[in-house]
Amino acid sequence: MEDEEDNIFSGSDDEEAMTAGEVLQKLEEAWMNEALSPELLMNKSDIIDCMMEQINEMENNIQRVKTNDLKIYIHKMELERIRYLLTSYLRIRIKKIEKYATAIMMEDGKRDPDDAKLTDSELQFAREREKNLLELFQNLVLQHMPPNMQSLEKDKICSKPNLDEYVFFRVNQDVEGVLVEEETVDNREEVIDLKKGEQHIMRYKIIRPLAETGAVSLI
Repeated sequence: MEDEEDNIFSGSDDEEAMTAGEVLQKLEEAWMNEALSPELLMNKSDIIDCMMEQINEMENNIQRVKTNDLKIYIHKMELERIRYLLTSYLRIRIKKIEKYATAIMMEDGKRDPDDAKLTDSELQFAREREKNLLELFQNLVLQHMPPNMQSLEKDKICSKPNLDEYVFFRVNQDVEGVLVEEETVDNREEVIDLKKGEQHIMRYKIIRPLAETGAVSLI
């Protein structure tokens, strides 16, 4: 029975256990980055799908163990923590899509479909959100304006994330030649190197591509 309890989260062998741990670590990092980033980040549907499979497996393993041992309660608490991470991560993304639906879809339109930030379900939600907002804007504003002023340029009226927002981040790998604009009267530019393990605070737009590749993590 004890072996059964110990394997609730580990699967059938050590390799599977390590894989599950790595997936959870990636989920935690994705959650943290999404929570601290001013913009919507690339979707992590592969991690989410994998974690959902792990949750189903853990639930089945817990149900098979017929005991009230303390370990079972600990496993259940860990399961609830993972559910919270998943729910919180998805909720954060939905809030950003609600706020920046048009801007996100316009950005995705310039990307390769395989590199889209939105999942299919998120894209459907964003389209519906944009449609409702445009209809509201039409009814409240545009219809009361002269005909020559009723055209709607979505790019000019949509909300956009503030990429100049300062963020705190940790460097995951050495990066050379990062261009930083100094906050001086003449706005001088400086090229710096980032070393693994360092922590910095900078404008988000400076490290934006590094956040996408995972070279840095927001903290």
